[in-house]
Amino acid sequence: MGTRCDHRLQKEKLAQLPGILRETGIDLWLVWVRETIQAPDPVLPLILGADLVWPSALLFTATGEQVAIVGSFDAAVIPGDLYDRVVPYTEGIAVPLRAELDRIAPRTIGINESKSDVGADGLTSGMKALLLEVLGPTPHAARLVSAEILVGRLRGRKSPLEQMRIRRAVRITEGLFDELDGFLAVGQTEREIQAFVHRRMAELGVGFAWQAASNPAVDAGPDKPFGHGAPSENRTKRGHLLHLDCGVQSEGYSADLQRMYFFGAPDEVPDEVAHAFATVRDAIARAAEFLRPGVRGVDVDAVARAHVTAQGYPPYGHALGHQIGRFAHDGGTLLGPAWERYGDAPHRHVEAGNVFTLELHVPTSHHGPVSLEEDVLVTETGCEFLSTPQRALRCVPS
Repeated sequence: MGTRCDHRLQKEKLAQLPGILRETGIDLWLVWVRETIQAPDPVLPLILGADLVWPSALLFTATGEQVAIVGSFDAAVIPGDLYDRVVPYTEGIAVPLRAELDRIAPRTIGINESKSDVGADGLTSGMKALLLEVLGPTPHAARLVSAEILVGRLRGRKSPLEQMRIRRAVRITEGLFDELDGFLAVGQTEREIQAFVHRRMAELGVGFAWQAASNPAVDAGPDKPFGHGAPSENRTKRGHLLHLDCGVQSEGYSADLQRMYFFGAPDEVPDEVAHAFATVRDAIARAAEFLRPGVRGVDVDAVARAHVTAQGYPPYGHALGHQIGRFAHDGGTLLGPAWERYGDAPHRHVEAGNVFTLELHVPTSHHGPVSLEEDVLVTETGCEFLSTPQRALRCVPS
């Protein structure tokens, strides 16, 4: 969960906090955790980079004060160059926590609970019950609010070091796709293709941006259910498509890319496949042209969705893009439709520093689905492709 001797990342993130607190109108952010190796809060690597055992309260104010109230045995893991004060306790946290809240006197206290954003929902129900019990005799219990917006902005505004690490994960993932150009052949099973990628990842010393069983996802031809399933004994065939969805995790940060291969020569690509590929490629390009700070996620998705349907395809059944960072799905604003399952996330606004995927798929009748995914960084004026967009099918001689 971060580096114990190098806290550059946490320093960059903590430097963002006072401004975000002022923007959101939250006077105090309270990160309330225990036994984090079993029940980790997703924000902890950004603000601490270590695990805590006893019930702990990490307090952050809009004026830039940072206080850690932790068990006496945990005090040694709090970096002295990150927090202004460490308040250790032995018998119980209630008294020192109440005293700090009385001193700070916040009007609002943000806690990590959210219905829409898993990255901002680190507070367990048991820990919230304990917090209410601890604060029960005080007025502070009535001041608790969701820190969802705060956490989304903190996670979403990638710092320079975060951006550098994501770029490296993207480069490594693209390198794996390049290596597949010389490995793929007709007659291979999906499992054999995945095993090649897993072997190379181990040799490169990188991890998985999501569970290994479906990373990479490998979908050969039209007879494989498309989604998050694991590879099968299904084999590649001449005239069929191959879809791969792969992402490595490097230095704690992730990439998430999809690429398309065709088994045959470029002049053998069927018109139906060529049209499907062009539709997906161009929908991503149109969304990227529209993507900039201040637009809503739902409106970015609508640009790509309109292009797909105008080309005669059904609407794709997922969001156009999610944020990536420490995880392939990093929470915060979503580039997606206004569907119940996405909650408020598509209605939030894009910010500079956000890193999104742009991904969608369309079907073909006899060759398999066509699906692409690129990673982009939102800049002050638009967006930058971190990946090299796939402009044409990668053809495998057969």
